[in-house]
Amino acid sequence: SLTQSRHSRHLGGCAAALARFGRGDSGDLAVAAEQLRLARRELGRITGQVGAEDVLDIIFRDFCVGK
Repeated sequence: SLTQSRHSRHLGGCAAALARFGRGDSGDLAVAAEQLRLARRELGRITGQVGAEDVLDIIFRDFCVGK
């Protein structure tokens, strides 16, 4: 179903971010933190948790504010 497909896509995105985090190739804490943030964001899209960043992304994408 559509919901299962969406969940699968977000879980895949989360797993990919966690895999990049786990590799830790660069040793840079900022890069590691960004990977964890991306993983959390993907899970939030499944659970319905919406953060300020998500709202701003929608506003700038759909309403062309600031262009």
